[in-house]
Amino acid sequence: MPELKFEQNTEKGLYNEMFMENGSVRPHYQHFMDRIQKIGWKKLNSLQHATDRAQLSMGMTFNVYSDNQGIERILHLDIIPRIISSEDWDYLEAGLKQRIQALNLFIDDIYNDQKVIKDKIIPKELILSSATYLKQCAGLKPPEGVWSHITGTDLVRGDNGQYYVLEDNLRCPSGVSYMLENREILKRTFPELFEKLNVRPVYNYSHFLRDMLESVSPASPASIAVLTPGIYNSAYFEHSYLAQQLGAELVEGRDLVVVDDYVYKITTRGLKRVDVIYRRVDDDFIDPAAFRKDSMLGTPGLFNAYKKGRVTLVNAPGTGVADDKAVYAYIPRIVKYYLGEEISLPNVHTYICAEESDLKYVTEHIGKLVVKQTDASGGYGMLIGPQSTREEQKMFIERIRSNPRNYIAQPVINLSTVPTLTDETIEGRHVDLRPYVLYGKEIKIIPGALTRVALKKGSLVVNSSQGGGSKDTWVLNKTKEVKNAQ
Repeated sequence: MPELKFEQNTEKGLYNEMFMENGSVRPHYQHFMDRIQKIGWKKLNSLQHATDRAQLSMGMTFNVYSDNQGIERILHLDIIPRIISSEDWDYLEAGLKQRIQALNLFIDDIYNDQKVIKDKIIPKELILSSATYLKQCAGLKPPEGVWSHITGTDLVRGDNGQYYVLEDNLRCPSGVSYMLENREILKRTFPELFEKLNVRPVYNYSHFLRDMLESVSPASPASIAVLTPGIYNSAYFEHSYLAQQLGAELVEGRDLVVVDDYVYKITTRGLKRVDVIYRRVDDDFIDPAAFRKDSMLGTPGLFNAYKKGRVTLVNAPGTGVADDKAVYAYIPRIVKYYLGEEISLPNVHTYICAEESDLKYVTEHIGKLVVKQTDASGGYGMLIGPQSTREEQKMFIERIRSNPRNYIAQPVINLSTVPTLTDETIEGRHVDLRPYVLYGKEIKIIPGALTRVALKKGSLVVNSSQGGGSKDTWVLNKTKEVKNAQ
């Protein structure tokens, strides 16, 4: 039987989440390391194959439209978990609460008083030129003053172990179903470890989500629906899963009708009122009468019913203005402006190509930078300079110069690595972290997250659409960590 080997990746400039630079195991990983060594290579591979089969049987698939091998695949779950100490989690939780509070105040201000523009904290033209700014939302006041009720913030850990916010996802953040189902699978894979390590639970996410949705409902008891684009959407598994977990109706736009500014679901027994819609349809498509007239995914009159307070949309339309990657560069100033505090979770340094000095720097140093399209996601519209060809760099420079507002650039961050099972050994692979924040009457952060992993050796792209996978994320309780360290 092959010996169980770990490639430690402890070289300078690369933060390994399991091993320290001297090769010793970090204290919060020690108990897991001891257990995994006893399991052995053959058993570990058997557990991984069982996990793959479990994902297929549970329907944990997503669609990839550009894949010639077929449009449906599983988001590969690697059975080596990512373990986060309670100290690190406390730091992340405080930083995320600060960030989402400031961003909600910013969105509300942008669509109402615009004090942040008048006080010259952020340029007016930057906001008005954003593809995700919706002039139709001017003057809106969502229930409880909350615009982004569900946020999935992407974090990375740099070579010094420092966490950075890579981007904010305040529109229709995805992936939470994989966080929940990954946990269910890993609990069956390593049942004894959850008890011994006292891993904090994530199962109550659905309960917290339901409570949050009810807290912003215009009626009680609340009738809740999950609005999906349909079965061909890449995240349809998640839409149906969450509807089932919430005890909510799963609907498409054609299943709804607006009568006298109230929203109803069409049923075989007549019309059934809907009070809260957890939407997984982008802003532009939710209502052809208010936004894109060619949309076949929305419901005519839905936005007007929302404006009149007859239905609550979660997340509110217009939140995407804070997702804009150019706006991202101003978030430290936004936090300081609204909260009077220095930002806790720092941004990655960002060059705004719309600014002349930054544009010059980016075009001269493009081979050392990551260039991103400000309105793109999923790993698309991006150039990783050190891994690109001269021809690709030249093409991006032309794109940037033709539309500088549409691009930002950042230095390459050597994402931290977590040991990952391969065909031959256990090697470090680059990861990011997406915790989920719920915001209703209060802010709740689930003690867990979706860890996305770049399965290809050396790759920094973790997106599922670009061949990435996932890991279960274990957040430990402090009392147990102290016991394990003794």
